[in-house]
Amino acid sequence: MSKILVTGATGFIGQHLARALVERGDEVTCLKRKTSRVEALEKLGVRLVEGDVTDAESLRPAVAGADIVFHLAGLTTAFHLAGFLRVNEQGTRNLLEACAARPTPPVVIHVSSIAAAGPSQGGQPRKEEDTAAPVSSYGRSKRAGEIAARKFADRVPLTIVRPPIIFGPGDRAVLEIFKPISRFGIHLIPGYRRNYLSLLYVADLVSGLLLAADRGQRVRSDRIHAVPVGSDRIHAVAEGDKSENQGYYYLAHDESPSYADLGRWIGRALGRRRTICVPTLMPIVWFTAATSDLWGRMRGRPAVFNVDKAREAAAGSWTCSAERAKRELGWSCAAGLPARLKETADWYRRERWL
Repeated sequence: MSKILVTGATGFIGQHLARALVERGDEVTCLKRKTSRVEALEKLGVRLVEGDVTDAESLRPAVAGADIVFHLAGLTTAFHLAGFLRVNEQGTRNLLEACAARPTPPVVIHVSSIAAAGPSQGGQPRKEEDTAAPVSSYGRSKRAGEIAARKFADRVPLTIVRPPIIFGPGDRAVLEIFKPISRFGIHLIPGYRRNYLSLLYVADLVSGLLLAADRGQRVRSDRIHAVPVGSDRIHAVAEGDKSENQGYYYLAHDESPSYADLGRWIGRALGRRRTICVPTLMPIVWFTAATSDLWGRMRGRPAVFNVDKAREAAAGSWTCSAERAKRELGWSCAAGLPARLKETADWYRRERWL
Protein backbone atom coordinates (compact mmCIF):
# COMPACT_ATOMS: atom_id res chain seq x y z
CA MET A 1 0.00 0.00 0.00
CA SER A 2 1.34 3.41 -1.03
CA LYS A 3 0.49 6.89 0.22
CA ILE A 4 -0.74 8.88 -2.76
CA LEU A 5 -1.52 12.56 -3.34
CA VAL A 6 -3.68 13.49 -6.33
CA THR A 7 -4.01 17.09 -7.51
CA GLY A 8 -6.91 17.84 -9.82
CA ALA A 9 -8.83 14.94 -8.28
CA THR A 10 -12.19 16.69 -8.61
CA GLY A 11 -11.88 16.67 -12.40
CA PHE A 12 -12.95 14.02 -14.88
CA ILE A 13 -9.64 12.15 -15.02
CA GLY A 14 -8.84 12.76 -11.36
CA GLN A 15 -11.99 11.05 -10.13
CA HIS A 16 -11.28 7.96 -12.22
CA LEU A 17 -7.70 7.86 -10.95
CA ALA A 18 -8.73 8.30 -7.32
CA ARG A 19 -11.24 5.46 -7.63
CA ALA A 20 -8.63 3.14 -9.15
CA LEU A 21 -6.15 3.95 -6.37
CA VAL A 22 -8.73 3.29 -3.65
CA GLU A 23 -9.71 0.00 -5.29
CA ARG A 24 -6.02 -0.96 -5.39
CA GLY A 25 -5.81 -0.40 -1.66
CA ASP A 26 -3.70 2.74 -1.57
CA GLU A 27 -4.03 5.47 1.03
CA VAL A 28 -5.28 8.37 -1.09
CA THR A 29 -5.18 12.09 -0.32
CA CYS A 30 -6.81 14.55 -2.71
CA LEU A 31 -6.04 18.25 -2.93
CA LYS A 32 -9.17 20.37 -3.08
CA ARG A 33 -9.84 24.07 -3.39
CA LYS A 34 -12.39 25.90 -1.26
CA THR A 35 -14.83 26.00 -4.16
CA SER A 36 -14.37 22.37 -5.27
CA ARG A 37 -17.31 19.98 -5.40
CA VAL A 38 -16.13 16.88 -3.56
CA GLU A 39 -19.25 14.71 -3.22
CA ALA A 40 -17.89 12.00 -5.53
CA LEU A 41 -14.54 11.92 -3.70
CA GLU A 42 -16.22 11.78 -0.29
CA LYS A 43 -18.06 8.64 -1.41
CA LEU A 44 -14.71 7.03 -2.16
CA GLY A 45 -13.50 7.67 1.38
CA VAL A 46 -10.33 9.51 0.39
CA ARG A 47 -8.64 12.05 2.65
CA LEU A 48 -9.31 15.62 1.52
CA VAL A 49 -6.78 18.39 2.07
CA GLU A 50 -7.56 22.02 1.27
CA GLY A 51 -5.01 23.69 -0.93
CA ASP A 52 -4.31 25.22 -4.32
CA VAL A 53 -1.34 24.75 -6.65
CA THR A 54 -1.15 28.54 -7.02
CA ASP A 55 -0.67 28.84 -3.23
CA ALA A 56 2.80 27.45 -2.54
CA GLU A 57 2.40 27.36 1.25
CA SER A 58 -0.74 25.23 1.05
CA LEU A 59 1.13 22.47 -0.77
CA ARG A 60 3.71 21.58 1.87
CA PRO A 61 1.29 19.84 4.27
CA ALA A 62 -0.45 18.22 1.28
CA VAL A 63 2.72 16.49 -0.01
CA ALA A 64 3.94 15.51 3.46
CA GLY A 65 4.24 11.74 3.73
CA ALA A 66 3.25 11.02 0.11
CA ASP A 67 5.13 8.27 -1.72
CA ILE A 68 3.69 9.24 -5.10
CA VAL A 69 2.12 12.47 -6.37
CA PHE A 70 -0.10 12.44 -9.45
CA HIS A 71 -0.23 16.00 -10.71
CA LEU A 72 -3.40 16.45 -12.77
CA ALA A 73 -4.41 19.97 -11.70
CA GLY A 74 -4.43 22.36 -14.63
CA LEU A 75 -6.33 25.05 -16.47
CA THR A 76 -7.82 24.16 -19.88
CA THR A 77 -9.53 27.48 -20.66
CA ALA A 78 -8.43 31.05 -19.97
CA PHE A 79 -8.72 34.47 -21.57
CA HIS A 80 -4.96 35.04 -21.84
CA LEU A 81 -1.68 33.11 -21.81
CA ALA A 82 -0.89 34.65 -18.42
CA GLY A 83 -3.96 32.99 -16.94
CA PHE A 84 -2.86 29.59 -18.24
CA LEU A 85 0.71 30.09 -17.01
CA ARG A 86 -0.38 31.01 -13.49
CA VAL A 87 -1.77 27.51 -13.00
CA ASN A 88 -0.05 25.28 -15.56
CA GLU A 89 3.48 26.63 -15.13
CA GLN A 90 3.67 28.39 -11.76
CA GLY A 91 1.35 25.86 -10.11
CA THR A 92 3.56 23.02 -11.33
CA ARG A 93 6.67 24.81 -10.08
CA ASN A 94 5.06 25.31 -6.67
CA LEU A 95 4.18 21.63 -6.39
CA LEU A 96 7.63 20.39 -7.43
CA GLU A 97 9.25 22.87 -5.05
CA ALA A 98 7.19 21.48 -2.17
CA CYS A 99 8.15 17.93 -3.14
CA ALA A 100 11.83 18.85 -3.47
CA ALA A 101 11.81 20.37 0.03
CA ARG A 102 11.13 16.99 1.60
CA PRO A 103 14.08 14.90 2.86
CA THR A 104 12.82 11.99 0.73
CA PRO A 105 10.88 13.47 -2.20
CA PRO A 106 7.97 11.47 -3.66
CA VAL A 107 7.77 10.19 -7.22
CA VAL A 108 5.85 12.77 -9.28
CA ILE A 109 3.78 11.79 -12.31
CA HIS A 110 3.09 15.02 -14.17
CA VAL A 111 0.12 14.73 -16.52
CA SER A 112 0.77 17.12 -19.38
CA SER A 113 -0.87 17.04 -22.83
CA ILE A 114 -0.13 16.39 -26.49
CA ALA A 115 -0.86 20.13 -26.84
CA ALA A 116 2.50 20.75 -25.13
CA ALA A 117 4.22 19.03 -28.06
CA GLY A 118 2.09 20.39 -30.88
CA PRO A 119 0.42 18.83 -33.91
CA SER A 120 1.84 15.95 -35.93
CA GLN A 121 4.57 16.79 -38.41
CA GLY A 122 4.96 15.32 -41.87
CA GLY A 123 1.98 13.04 -41.46
CA GLN A 124 3.73 11.00 -38.76
CA PRO A 125 2.49 10.38 -35.19
CA ARG A 126 4.42 12.34 -32.59
CA LYS A 127 7.13 10.49 -30.68
CA GLU A 128 8.79 11.51 -27.43
CA GLU A 129 12.04 12.49 -29.13
CA ASP A 130 10.36 14.98 -31.50
CA THR A 131 10.94 18.67 -30.84
CA ALA A 132 8.02 20.33 -29.09
CA ALA A 133 6.23 23.07 -31.05
CA PRO A 134 2.93 24.01 -29.37
CA VAL A 135 0.55 26.20 -31.35
CA SER A 136 -1.95 27.38 -28.72
CA SER A 137 -1.71 29.34 -25.49
CA TYR A 138 -2.89 26.24 -23.64
CA GLY A 139 -0.19 24.15 -25.29
CA ARG A 140 2.52 26.71 -24.54
CA SER A 141 1.48 26.80 -20.89
CA LYS A 142 1.56 23.00 -20.63
CA ARG A 143 5.02 22.96 -22.20
CA ALA A 144 6.11 25.66 -19.77
CA GLY A 145 4.82 23.43 -16.97
CA GLU A 146 6.95 20.55 -18.25
CA ILE A 147 10.01 22.79 -18.29
CA ALA A 148 9.27 24.04 -14.79
CA ALA A 149 8.99 20.45 -13.55
CA ARG A 150 12.23 19.40 -15.27
CA LYS A 151 14.20 21.94 -13.26
CA PHE A 152 13.58 19.77 -10.17
CA ALA A 153 14.35 16.45 -11.84
CA ASP A 154 17.76 16.22 -10.15
CA ARG A 155 15.98 16.15 -6.77
CA VAL A 156 12.52 14.71 -7.50
CA PRO A 157 11.89 11.43 -9.38
CA LEU A 158 9.75 12.75 -12.25
CA THR A 159 7.86 11.20 -15.16
CA ILE A 160 5.84 13.22 -17.68
CA VAL A 161 2.83 11.74 -19.50
CA ARG A 162 1.31 13.43 -22.54
CA PRO A 163 -2.21 12.14 -23.25
CA PRO A 164 -4.21 13.08 -26.36
CA ILE A 165 -8.01 13.58 -26.29
CA ILE A 166 -9.39 11.70 -23.27
CA PHE A 167 -12.95 10.42 -23.21
CA GLY A 168 -15.14 8.07 -21.20
CA PRO A 169 -17.83 8.02 -18.51
CA GLY A 170 -18.24 11.42 -16.89
CA ASP A 171 -16.53 13.41 -19.66
CA ARG A 172 -18.38 16.48 -20.87
CA ALA A 173 -15.91 17.69 -23.50
CA VAL A 174 -16.23 14.79 -25.97
CA LEU A 175 -19.93 14.62 -25.07
CA GLU A 176 -20.30 17.72 -27.27
CA ILE A 177 -19.22 15.62 -30.26
CA PHE A 178 -21.70 12.88 -29.37
CA LYS A 179 -24.70 15.23 -29.01
CA PRO A 180 -25.34 16.33 -32.64
CA ILE A 181 -24.69 12.79 -33.87
CA SER A 182 -27.14 11.38 -31.33
CA ARG A 183 -29.84 13.98 -31.99
CA PHE A 184 -29.54 14.72 -35.71
CA GLY A 185 -27.08 12.20 -37.18
CA ILE A 186 -24.79 15.09 -38.13
CA HIS A 187 -21.07 15.46 -37.44
CA LEU A 188 -19.43 18.84 -38.11
CA ILE A 189 -15.81 18.76 -39.33
CA PRO A 190 -13.51 21.79 -39.00
CA GLY A 191 -12.15 22.52 -42.49
CA TYR A 192 -11.83 20.34 -45.57
CA ARG A 193 -8.45 18.74 -44.89
CA ARG A 194 -8.36 15.10 -43.82
CA ASN A 195 -6.81 15.43 -40.37
CA TYR A 196 -6.31 12.58 -37.92
CA LEU A 197 -6.66 12.33 -34.15
CA SER A 198 -5.31 10.22 -31.31
CA LEU A 199 -7.72 9.45 -28.48
CA LEU A 200 -7.61 7.49 -25.24
CA TYR A 201 -10.26 5.99 -23.00
CA VAL A 202 -9.95 7.27 -19.44
CA ALA A 203 -9.51 3.82 -17.81
CA ASP A 204 -6.62 3.09 -20.18
CA LEU A 205 -5.01 6.40 -19.25
CA VAL A 206 -5.34 5.53 -15.56
CA SER A 207 -3.67 2.16 -16.08
CA GLY A 208 -0.82 3.94 -17.88
CA LEU A 209 -0.39 6.46 -15.07
CA LEU A 210 -0.16 3.67 -12.50
CA LEU A 211 2.45 1.85 -14.58
CA ALA A 212 4.41 5.08 -15.08
CA ALA A 213 4.56 5.51 -11.30
CA ASP A 214 5.59 1.91 -10.69
CA ARG A 215 8.14 1.33 -13.44
CA GLY A 216 8.48 4.39 -15.66
CA GLN A 217 11.78 5.99 -16.60
CA ARG A 218 12.47 9.25 -14.79
CA VAL A 219 13.27 12.56 -16.44
CA ARG A 220 16.86 13.71 -16.50
CA SER A 221 17.57 17.38 -15.87
CA ASP A 222 20.95 17.74 -17.57
CA ARG A 223 21.64 20.19 -20.38
CA ILE A 224 18.29 21.92 -20.31
CA HIS A 225 17.44 25.51 -20.99
CA ALA A 226 14.16 27.12 -21.95
CA VAL A 227 13.08 29.25 -24.87
CA PRO A 228 11.11 32.30 -23.65
CA VAL A 229 7.44 31.65 -23.00
CA GLY A 230 6.26 34.19 -25.55
CA SER A 231 7.98 32.34 -28.39
CA ASP A 232 6.05 30.09 -30.75
CA ARG A 233 8.91 27.62 -30.28
CA ILE A 234 8.73 27.23 -26.51
CA HIS A 235 10.42 23.96 -25.66
CA ALA A 236 13.25 22.56 -23.64
CA VAL A 237 16.44 22.38 -25.72
CA ALA A 238 19.03 19.64 -25.37
CA GLU A 239 20.37 19.33 -28.89
CA GLY A 240 21.97 15.99 -29.66
CA ASP A 241 21.13 14.60 -26.22
CA LYS A 242 18.74 11.66 -26.48
CA SER A 243 18.22 11.74 -22.72
CA GLU A 244 16.26 15.03 -23.12
CA ASN A 245 13.05 13.05 -23.59
CA GLN A 246 13.79 10.18 -21.24
CA GLY A 247 10.90 9.84 -18.82
CA TYR A 248 8.29 11.18 -21.26
CA TYR A 249 5.44 8.97 -22.46
CA TYR A 250 2.61 9.28 -24.94
CA LEU A 251 -0.44 7.10 -24.30
CA ALA A 252 -3.03 6.55 -27.03
CA HIS A 253 -5.17 3.98 -28.81
CA ASP A 254 -3.54 2.35 -31.83
CA GLU A 255 -6.36 3.63 -34.03
CA SER A 256 -6.05 7.24 -35.21
CA PRO A 257 -9.25 8.05 -37.12
CA SER A 258 -9.81 11.09 -39.25
CA TYR A 259 -12.24 13.56 -37.73
CA ALA A 260 -14.87 12.33 -40.19
CA ASP A 261 -14.22 8.68 -39.33
CA LEU A 262 -14.48 9.49 -35.62
CA GLY A 263 -17.96 10.85 -36.24
CA ARG A 264 -18.94 7.69 -38.12
CA TRP A 265 -17.55 5.48 -35.35
CA ILE A 266 -19.48 7.44 -32.74
CA GLY A 267 -22.59 7.10 -34.90
CA ARG A 268 -22.17 3.31 -34.97
CA ALA A 269 -21.57 3.30 -31.21
CA LEU A 270 -24.91 5.09 -30.87
CA GLY A 271 -26.64 2.60 -33.15
CA ARG A 272 -27.03 4.95 -36.12
CA ARG A 273 -26.94 3.38 -39.57
CA ARG A 274 -25.59 6.58 -41.10
CA THR A 275 -23.84 9.71 -39.88
CA ILE A 276 -23.65 12.71 -42.21
CA CYS A 277 -20.26 14.43 -41.98
CA VAL A 278 -20.43 18.14 -42.81
CA PRO A 279 -17.16 20.02 -43.47
CA THR A 280 -17.18 23.57 -42.13
CA LEU A 281 -15.24 26.38 -43.78
CA MET A 282 -12.43 27.53 -41.49
CA PRO A 283 -13.59 31.19 -41.63
CA ILE A 284 -16.86 29.98 -40.09
CA VAL A 285 -14.92 28.06 -37.45
CA TRP A 286 -12.89 31.19 -36.62
CA PHE A 287 -16.02 33.37 -36.52
CA THR A 288 -17.78 30.90 -34.22
CA ALA A 289 -14.74 30.75 -31.95
CA ALA A 290 -14.44 34.55 -31.80
CA THR A 291 -18.16 34.92 -31.04
CA SER A 292 -17.88 32.29 -28.33
CA ASP A 293 -14.85 34.10 -26.90
CA LEU A 294 -16.75 37.39 -26.82
CA TRP A 295 -19.71 35.78 -25.06
CA GLY A 296 -17.35 34.22 -22.53
CA ARG A 297 -15.78 37.59 -21.76
CA MET A 298 -19.19 39.19 -21.34
CA ARG A 299 -20.23 36.61 -18.75
CA GLY A 300 -16.74 36.48 -17.15
CA ARG A 301 -16.12 32.79 -17.84
CA PRO A 302 -13.95 31.44 -20.71
CA ALA A 303 -15.89 29.44 -23.29
CA VAL A 304 -14.97 25.79 -23.92
CA PHE A 305 -14.66 26.41 -27.66
CA ASN A 306 -12.67 29.57 -28.26
CA VAL A 307 -10.02 31.10 -30.50
CA ASP A 308 -7.29 29.13 -28.74
CA LYS A 309 -9.06 25.85 -29.52
CA ALA A 310 -9.64 27.03 -33.09
CA ARG A 311 -5.86 27.41 -33.44
CA GLU A 312 -5.48 23.76 -32.52
CA ALA A 313 -8.27 22.72 -34.90
CA ALA A 314 -6.59 24.61 -37.75
CA ALA A 315 -3.14 23.17 -37.04
CA GLY A 316 -3.68 19.77 -38.71
CA SER A 317 -3.47 16.25 -37.33
CA TRP A 318 -2.94 15.47 -33.64
CA THR A 319 -1.61 11.93 -33.41
CA CYS A 320 1.01 10.29 -31.22
CA SER A 321 2.68 6.89 -30.87
CA ALA A 322 2.48 4.88 -27.64
CA GLU A 323 5.28 2.48 -28.65
CA ARG A 324 7.63 3.66 -25.89
CA ALA A 325 4.96 3.13 -23.23
CA LYS A 326 4.29 -0.36 -24.58
CA ARG A 327 7.98 -1.20 -24.62
CA GLU A 328 9.09 0.32 -21.31
CA LEU A 329 5.91 0.10 -19.21
CA GLY A 330 4.27 -3.00 -20.65
CA TRP A 331 1.18 -0.83 -21.19
CA SER A 332 -1.63 -1.49 -23.64
CA CYS A 333 -5.29 -0.53 -24.05
CA ALA A 334 -7.67 -3.10 -22.65
CA ALA A 335 -9.99 -2.68 -25.67
CA GLY A 336 -9.95 -0.99 -29.07
CA LEU A 337 -11.23 2.51 -29.77
CA PRO A 338 -14.59 1.49 -31.34
CA ALA A 339 -15.40 -0.69 -28.30
CA ARG A 340 -14.47 2.13 -25.93
CA LEU A 341 -16.66 4.60 -27.84
CA LYS A 342 -19.53 2.12 -27.48
CA GLU A 343 -18.93 1.87 -23.71
CA THR A 344 -18.97 5.66 -23.49
CA ALA A 345 -22.14 5.98 -25.56
CA ASP A 346 -23.86 3.38 -23.37
CA TRP A 347 -22.85 5.29 -20.21
CA TYR A 348 -24.09 8.59 -21.59
CA ARG A 349 -27.46 7.03 -22.32
CA ARG A 350 -27.75 5.28 -18.97
CA GLU A 351 -27.06 8.57 -17.21
CA ARG A 352 -29.40 10.41 -19.61
CA TRP A 353 -26.70 12.76 -20.81
CA LEU A 354 -27.89 12.03 -24.35
